[in-house]
Amino acid sequence: MSDTPAISGVLEAALYVDDLDAAAGFYGDLLGLEEVVRHDPRHIFYRAGETIVLLFVAHETRIPPSSDTALPVPPHGATGPGHLCFNVPRTALDDWRARIEAAGIEIEADFEWPNGARSVYLRDPAGNSIEFAEPKLWERRA
Repeated sequence: MSDTPAISGVLEAALYVDDLDAAAGFYGDLLGLEEVVRHDPRHIFYRAGETIVLLFVAHETRIPPSSDTALPVPPHGATGPGHLCFNVPRTALDDWRARIEAAGIEIEADFEWPNGARSVYLRDPAGNSIEFAEPKLWERRA
């Protein structure tokens, strides 16, 4: 392993949804993420900082690619809700909470971790657990 370069971050993260229009309303309209590509009925992808958020309709991703495709992505997919945490400065958490509540979305939890970092939890339209947390949550400790 010593000759192998270190992993520098997460390039993409996937969640599974059942309605691309509802996902677009949440991630695009409410959260304001930049849409990268949408391919009905399979997926919609968004940019969140340096990471791409992949939103797939799970049953569509289980279909093996045809042999004539230039993109031979293996079948995948998941069942049940997933989790994604967005990196948000502490000073913006109250504004995000107000925006989410104004959209009629219930806040499931809002608390401080033992290290003093704050997290706000809610659900997207597909039932995935979405967290907004300040970067202090995962800071390296000396």
